[in-house]
Amino acid sequence: MSKRIRVGLIGAGANTRLRHIPGLLAIEGVEISAVCNRRPESTEAVARDFKVPRAYAQWQQLLADRDIDAVVIGTWPYLHCPITIAALEAGKHVLTEARLSMNAAEGHRMLAAARQHAHLVAQVVPSPFGLKGHDVMKSLIASDYLGAWREVHVQSFGAALADSTAPLSWRQDADLSGVNMLTLGIVHETLTRWAPPPVQVQAQIHAHVATRVDPHTGVLRQVGTPDTVQILAVLANGARATYHFSAATPFGQTAVIHLFGSDGALSYDLLTDRIHGASKRAGQSPGRATDLPEIAIPTDQARTWTVEADFIAAIRDSRPIEFTTFEAGVAYMEFTEAVARSAKTGERVPLPLS
Repeated sequence: MSKRIRVGLIGAGANTRLRHIPGLLAIEGVEISAVCNRRPESTEAVARDFKVPRAYAQWQQLLADRDIDAVVIGTWPYLHCPITIAALEAGKHVLTEARLSMNAAEGHRMLAAARQHAHLVAQVVPSPFGLKGHDVMKSLIASDYLGAWREVHVQSFGAALADSTAPLSWRQDADLSGVNMLTLGIVHETLTRWAPPPVQVQAQIHAHVATRVDPHTGVLRQVGTPDTVQILAVLANGARATYHFSAATPFGQTAVIHLFGSDGALSYDLLTDRIHGASKRAGQSPGRATDLPEIAIPTDQARTWTVEADFIAAIRDSRPIEFTTFEAGVAYMEFTEAVARSAKTGERVPLPLS
């Protein structure tokens, strides 16, 4: 039988319950041996619901458990860095929830620790966007479908913060989420799987609803992160990119990546996993965006969520991590921090950060 892997959970919120726990338990020889959640009652609930034998009051206690081989970190970003570094130093493999860290400096510390303990697996939970059609997009781009890259447009409009009376979310609390904003990191991560990295950004941000009630104290607080973000960027291949993110749009919600080149265009709808495109190299004539025909994703090329299986395979078989390495996590954290710096100063910020 395959090597038995005993996993500890530090933070067991919605994504851990929905994806990580079922994904891990579906793998032969993997057991969830311990859990530590934010509050004692929630820790006991997870232990009871999933028959986890050991429940700890503090994450440090779980890391001291010599029977644990690997940890899944499902906390808010403010704890990702200290827990990751401590887990690696304790000799445990790490799968940490996205976003990687509070800021780029923490991301670099985590990457340095992962490299220092290179015999251990260090993986970030990837953006789920674009996974299904990833191989089709990579193949089309590699075939020079676009020609010379010219324009990139990224748009993500949602309604999470559209209600001005809704309480303050942890995602808008900078003490918990750091410089992370809206879906900026998760969508940018998807784009970087297909496009060259940005080398310069200029940004502006705004909070349409500047104050919200803290649900824990009942006190009205300034929000710590914006509900709308606009970015101009230059990519390493010279293409110009624009990003527009908002969580304040109750109607017209969308999430899409458009790539435009001298010979073609590709459009990926992140909400429906549908690809549209056209190229002179395929004998098609130039036309409007609405004229782009759909490009099918063959069943044998359609990816599914395999994050937990990939993590265990990396531990057991030394299989390389594709989605998502700590290096990739640091790259999107540098981009996110560059956006925050530019929005604060009004100046262009070069990448990578100095």
